[in-house]
Amino acid sequence: MIKKVSLVVAGLLALVGVLALTAQARDWPAPIQALEKQGVEIVGTFDAPGGLTGYAGMVERQPIAVYLTADEKYAIVGPMIDSKGTNLSLKPLEKLVSKPMTDRVWKDLEKSAWVGDGKKNAPRIVYTFTDPNCPYCNQFWNDSRPWVTSGKVQLRHVMVAILGPTSPGKAAAILGAEDPQAALTHHEKNHAQGGVKPLSQMPEKIRAQLAANQELMQQLGAAATPTIFYKDANGLLQQLQGAPSGEMLGKIMGPR
Repeated sequence: MIKKVSLVVAGLLALVGVLALTAQARDWPAPIQALEKQGVEIVGTFDAPGGLTGYAGMVERQPIAVYLTADEKYAIVGPMIDSKGTNLSLKPLEKLVSKPMTDRVWKDLEKSAWVGDGKKNAPRIVYTFTDPNCPYCNQFWNDSRPWVTSGKVQLRHVMVAILGPTSPGKAAAILGAEDPQAALTHHEKNHAQGGVKPLSQMPEKIRAQLAANQELMQQLGAAATPTIFYKDANGLLQQLQGAPSGEMLGKIMGPR
């Protein structure tokens, strides 16, 4: 089953926590403090029309806008819409929550132990947590060929080993190969026959890389493979769990 997860995922709360600690150091008005006690994490403030003060926050993995009345007695939660139907909350939330988290998570993914699949200079980068024994990872690999082989997308497989006893050895064989991309390609093409031969002895460096990748996966709230991270048309981070198909595949990979 495919489960789409919105921009803000559980792992991003690490960054929100840093921002919220700074925010919470201030003496917020009583309604804002009440929201914090209910689980809303306040990241910062922004100017709002109508004598209101805007607050950017997070709740249940979603960015959320809160508006405080001028007398500081009441807080209104939700988007603010003007007479033209424009959502005035989007830009402040993007600036204070979405963009900082996108930058932070993208850097964390860049620093992980991944195997490139496609041209290094591809205009679009997509990260995916991949277990070598995952059939849905193999499906995504196959479905992505038109974009990868055309040079439009580079998939970066963040290797993990969570599905079976041979997963660590296979992941280590791919990461430790002289040509990891060739090893990954061989493995995916022969997935039905078992793919690469697992390493019997795993180098400590690769063991540490796999452990770090799994820790990052958990931090980002990813519970299964593949979990895919990509940037949408606005350059903001999006996440999808499961093998995408149809329209969703096009959103992730872009035009063919």
